[in-house]
This record gives sequence, structure tokens and C-alpha cells, in this order.
Amino acid sequence: MDNFKDQLEIYRNAVNDALDKAIIDNGEEAVSAMRYSIFAGGKRIRGALVLAFCALFGGKTEAALPFACAIEMIHTYSLIYDDLPCMDNDTLRRGKPTNHVVFGESTALMAGAGLYARAFEVITENSVLMDHQKLEGISVLLSASGLKGIITGQMLDLKNRPGLSENEVMRIHALKTGAMIEASAILGCIAANAGKAEKEKARKYAENIGLAFQIKDDILDVEGSVEELGKTIGKDKAEMKTTFVDILGIEKSQNQVDALSAAAKKEVADIEGSGFLCALSDYLAGRRS
Repeated sequence: MDNFKDQLEIYRNAVNDALDKAIIDNGEEAVSAMRYSIFAGGKRIRGALVLAFCALFGGKTEAALPFACAIEMIHTYSLIYDDLPCMDNDTLRRGKPTNHVVFGESTALMAGAGLYARAFEVITENSVLMDHQKLEGISVLLSASGLKGIITGQMLDLKNRPGLSENEVMRIHALKTGAMIEASAILGCIAANAGKAEKEKARKYAENIGLAFQIKDDILDVEGSVEELGKTIGKDKAEMKTTFVDILGIEKSQNQVDALSAAAKKEVADIEGSGFLCALSDYLAGRRS
């Protein structure tokens, strides 16, 4: 797709504009902390997935935007908590000091909770989505961000130590990272009132790019730079966590990324208008940040 980057920027700008309206700066410290992290320079891949799948199945952007905002808010909340001293204890995120470094741990906790709550408010306040779409979307988000997703994935990752098997590492990342990426694709389908078969294609596409995304992260944690990634490099090794690179090595890990990217594209390639999603898969497989 020749205009992939232009389209990604259109999606990114649409999500950023909607987020700006959803989290209005009122001078409160918690809100300032929420805005600090939500506008710290994220790629908006999850939000773009919502909008792209909605467009693929003939939906309206106005219906998809609250879901796109919600997924980005929940993702950002998870990053704020992930960086806390009691978790990964990181001081750099997206090239900037992490939330608790700037605002303190107490405010960072409230900012994360505020983003999580606001995510669901944005959905319920929307006047374009039907009630059944809101309920289904909220259910998807609760599942991906709860015990079937982020919470269990994060707990498993906190216990990640040398010697884990490939399946054990895969489970960590399927829950911690993949669940939210799959939710993004399905939310786009819900916004478009797509059917069960379409949702399953979207889920399989997202499952593949989600795992590819995490394996690529493991590669970049070894090969990347702070300047490119905007976060601490080599942290997994320093904390003695087992990664895909430990198990497969760099070359086989990249081969796996490429294979997963190809599998993702195969799920949607026969659908008219899937050029952006195919290009997105290639973009994520070749990224340097």
C-alpha cells in the first residue's frame, strides 16, 4: 500500500484529536498526569487497528473512535503501572521520564486509575454506537484488561525467570500484549456491526501480529538503542527474564516475526480494502522502534 504511512497518520491524528477532547485539561494534577502519559508520543497502533477494521467492514469512524480512545487509555494505564517501582521500576518511556518520576507514585496510581475509568465513560457517552455494541465492546475490553489478559500476563511476567519454555513465554505475551491487540481488532468489527466470521478473521490477524510485535520487542531490547526506542535497553537481560531471543536467537526470532506477519496478512488478504492492514503487518515486522 503506497500511502500506508499517510493513512496511519490520519488514523493517529483522529485518535489524538478524540483523546484531547475526552481528557480535558482542568488544572487538576491527576488529569495533568493522565494527559502527560496519553500524549507522550505513542504510535497509536491499537487505535489504528480499531479504525482500520471498522473501515474494512463498512463502519463509520464516529462509531469506532470511542473504542479507539478506550483501548489507548487502557494501554497507557497499563504502561504507567508497568513502569512503577513495585513492578518493572523503569524511569524512561517513549523518550520521556516515566509518570511516577514526574508526578510521584501516588499521582501516577491515580492517573492510571483515571485513564481506566475514563475509557469506559467515553464508550457509554457515545451517541453513535447502539447499546448492544457498547455492551459487547465493554465486555471485550474488560476481558482483555482483566484476568484473561493484562492482569494475569503481568503477574506471570513478574515471575519470569531463566529457563522458561517457549510456550510459557508465549503465554505471558499472549496475555500481557496480545490480548489488547486482539481486542483492538474485534472492537473495530463491533463498531462496524461485522459478523462472527469477520470477527474471527480479525482475531486471527491480530493474534499473529500481537505475537510478532512482542518477539520484535525482544529483538529490539537486544539490538535497539535508547534513542530509537525511547526506553531502557537490555532491561530483560538485567532482570534475568527469559525472552524469545534467549530461546530462539536473533535470526530465528526475526524469521518467526516474518512468518507471523505473513500469516496475519493471509487472514485478511482476500478482503477488499485490506491493503492498510497488510502493510501494517509488514511495518510492525520491520520496525526499529
